[in-house]
Amino acid sequence: KKPKEKETKGGIMAEAKGAEKENPMRELCIEKLVLNISVGESGDRLTRAAKVLETLTDQTPVFSKSRLTIRNWSIRRNEAIACHVTVRGEKAHEILDKGLKVKEYELLKANFSSTGNFGFGIQEHIDLGIKYDPSSGIYGMDFFVVMGRPGNRVARRRRCKRHVGASHKITKEDTQKWIQQKYDVSLLNKAI
Repeated sequence: KKPKEKETKGGIMAEAKGAEKENPMRELCIEKLVLNISVGESGDRLTRAAKVLETLTDQTPVFSKSRLTIRNWSIRRNEAIACHVTVRGEKAHEILDKGLKVKEYELLKANFSSTGNFGFGIQEHIDLGIKYDPSSGIYGMDFFVVMGRPGNRVARRRRCKRHVGASHKITKEDTQKWIQQKYDVSLLNKAI
């Protein structure tokens, strides 16, 4: 009986070596997607822009305030001039796919940061499939995607913080390869 058991164990070991699965801790994922509409003034236009973000994401947007007073642009310090929403999970994938469809699945290599995050902008929000409302107008918006890997929490948690090793950090090339595989995006060197 014992020789047969060894044979089966050897067979199992050979199968495990042949399968060579990828490490699940190395997989890239979207940590968050930030949608930003910068109006440049407070008031009615800003609240309508916030309503656009709310219809797109079903979340209440947060208003961003200006840091400086710029008289030429008639902006005062601490005046709300933009609004943004942070989206996570499956909804982030859906909205990112809509945004990439507007960009015709083409991004610039300059859109990617050295830490593996990327962003792009669109001119008109109605291209995302939102019905045009004459009372609200048309707004452009910025998409910014923060990428992550399982285990990045180690650097951010409150207790027992540790550094993320260099081999586990996300690079520009990792994200470019991921977005080409996942969304079939073509990367351009310069804008046409």
